[in-house]
Amino acid sequence: MHTDTPNTAAYPSNSLAPAPRWAVWAAHLTTLVVLPSGLWRLALVVGCPAGYSTEGFVPFDTAGAKVVMLALSVFSELAALLTIGLVRPWGEVVPGWVPLIGGRTVHPAAAAVTAGLGALALTVLWAGVPWWWSYPHRDMTPTGNIVVGILYQPLFLWGPLLGAVTVSYWRRRRRSSGGGRSRARGPVGTSGRS
Repeated sequence: MHTDTPNTAAYPSNSLAPAPRWAVWAAHLTTLVVLPSGLWRLALVVGCPAGYSTEGFVPFDTAGAKVVMLALSVFSELAALLTIGLVRPWGEVVPGWVPLIGGRTVHPAAAAVTAGLGALALTVLWAGVPWWWSYPHRDMTPTGNIVVGILYQPLFLWGPLLGAVTVSYWRRRRRSSGGGRSRARGPVGTSGRS
């Protein structure tokens, strides 16, 4: 199996060069590494202690905590889904149904810098996850501590995966002729003037 072979089936003929197969897999994998922790937080929202002791679960039994947990889960998964835009045509041209900017070319630097900063932030944010079990979690049961640690471990990969897909996106878009600026409405992320 040759991993640099692009997947051309999902790309329209007027699109830029398709992403390499490894980048497509990595982009889709980002949505999966976020899922276990998100599902755990949703269990807290519906009232399941999800590894917490009876005393430790009390702070998560309020309406405010439930809203925060739900919002964090949804936001995380949506952010991970945006990674797929770096390997799909909608990461090159905003879909027409999007108000005000639909049909415009996505400026490669705007997407790459945003994704690159996100990758850096996620890498720093989740860098300590592999050492989960070395920190005390007195508000959790021993089994809960093990399970929650396992559910959070995949987040360690989120930043590096996003970073690799971002580098692939930047290289692919730079190699394309003019970065795709030939579309009539101008690029997103700039003033629209060439």
